[in-house]
Amino acid sequence: MANINYANKEIIIKIVYYGPGMSGKTTNLQVLHQMVPKDAASRMISLATEQDRTLYFDLLPISLGSVKGFNTKFQLYTVPGQVYYNTTRKLVLNGVDGVVFVADSQQGKMAENKESLENLRENLAEYGIDLNTFAVVMQYNKRDLTPIYSIEELQRELNPMGFPYTEAIAFKGQGLMETLKLISKLTLQRIGSKSGAQVQYADSGTAPAPAATPTQQAQPATSSDFFKNLQNKMK
Repeated sequence: MANINYANKEIIIKIVYYGPGMSGKTTNLQVLHQMVPKDAASRMISLATEQDRTLYFDLLPISLGSVKGFNTKFQLYTVPGQVYYNTTRKLVLNGVDGVVFVADSQQGKMAENKESLENLRENLAEYGIDLNTFAVVMQYNKRDLTPIYSIEELQRELNPMGFPYTEAIAFKGQGLMETLKLISKLTLQRIGSKSGAQVQYADSGTAPAPAATPTQQAQPATSSDFFKNLQNKMK
């Protein structure tokens, strides 16, 4: 559940990018960090091995303005993909509000994708979370390579739960915005259904508005307006 501070009117939402080693999790955060405006994201923290793979986590807090009067901040994490870092992966999942599963589209990687997805299911279960009912977006990355699995194959093998999915070429920034939009929407919907703050996020409802300046109050916006504004910022 999101960290909701009623005294400070602040919500901190934790999103974890999960997936097999070298699937593009860290690249997602690195490129997003370059895309967002400087006033929307703080310094990125990365702890890596000598091979430049994520060892512990990447953290990219992005301020997305106000939701129902609460200042909203997303903290984006990644986990190490290597199997022998499972303890770290489990720790990073503590307090998670939503997950982006970054799958490698390359042929020959299906077994690794499936193993990582099952590992995610097991680790979430230790926190009492059912993967099937959680806020999850499937991102099929590396769509520029050949040979790759078709979307139909990836959906059949990895997504029988019917989670929303995106196609991505992470190092080019393609699909990253769409992924962030989807997981933001799902996570806020889930929080809204469980929280006394009644934070909601739906196309027909109220969505985050840009943060107000000291001399100007934030104005309400529709979700489509908000995402259009956010997408423009991330170009």
